[in-house]
Amino acid sequence: MAPPPAIPPTAEMAIMRVGAAGGLVVCFGEMLIDFVPTEAGVSLAEAGGFVKAPGGAPANAAIAVARLGGRAAFVGKLGEDEFGRMLAATLRENGVSDAGVVFDAAARTALAFVTLRADGEREFMFYRHPSADMLLTGAELNVDLIRNASIFHYGSISLIAEPCRSAHLKAMALAKEAGALLSYDPNLRLPLWPSPEEARKQIMSIWDQADIIKVSDVELEFLTGHESVADEVALQLWHPNLKLLLVTLGEKGCKYYTKTFHGAVESFPVKQVDTTGAGDAFVGALLRGIVEHLSSLEDEKKLREVLRFANACGAITTTKKGAIPALPTASEVKQLHESA
Repeated sequence: MAPPPAIPPTAEMAIMRVGAAGGLVVCFGEMLIDFVPTEAGVSLAEAGGFVKAPGGAPANAAIAVARLGGRAAFVGKLGEDEFGRMLAATLRENGVSDAGVVFDAAARTALAFVTLRADGEREFMFYRHPSADMLLTGAELNVDLIRNASIFHYGSISLIAEPCRSAHLKAMALAKEAGALLSYDPNLRLPLWPSPEEARKQIMSIWDQADIIKVSDVELEFLTGHESVADEVALQLWHPNLKLLLVTLGEKGCKYYTKTFHGAVESFPVKQVDTTGAGDAFVGALLRGIVEHLSSLEDEKKLREVLRFANACGAITTTKKGAIPALPTASEVKQLHESA
């Protein structure tokens, strides 16, 4: 495929790229191994065993897109070790292009031990000092892949340390120049940051560049300082170039804001087992819907359909352990819709 023109495309060209059938969603950032206790409601010290599961929010989102029938690619660095090779294979097995994956022989693939409290919420212990994902450089980016993205999606963990931070900023610039929509899910993980203040500063440092932003209710409180999900609080995060702001509310669904309308969409009642990956399933379904129906950014009825589908994906993911193993297919989502 010939590379796109060096000059930024017109708005019309960008719309054609995103709205075209089979538009590519490229997800940038970390991929790692989650170790999940075999029993819920215990601490790491109390856990008798762990189940190994591939994870990492950007990779989860990419696989969610592919599992729902979309085109997705992942960009990031893995350790040249057994876990790294397993993760790359996981991408391929789930229909995600690994053309943007590079390996580091001097650093290990990141690990995260994830405890499941009795209420299904998670607590984390990370092993990345540094892990391979933190060492991705701008020179290692697959530029052609990034330039072919219809939507370029990322989080904030890749902003924590150099050289990955600079690679992240370069990738964003490449995607934006080529006409992609930029999608941002901060995915706050405070234990990874030097301090809450640094986390807030760096998360907000790229805020005004995103076209689509999704935050959880917990992240909304962290970023605004208000223990509320009221509209006036959420809109403190609005910026002039934003097309869509989403606040996810767990089992209560989500709220949405655009330049011309806003509202809320309820979720689906399910028996939760593990909330790991639910937000990523939501994001993957959202991006799959937007890349297929660009009009949903301006058509409230269409957007509500996309968000109801995304809520269903998030709900289904909470009924199983792990992130990637729990991501649903379109047929599973259809079954939940029909039974609701």
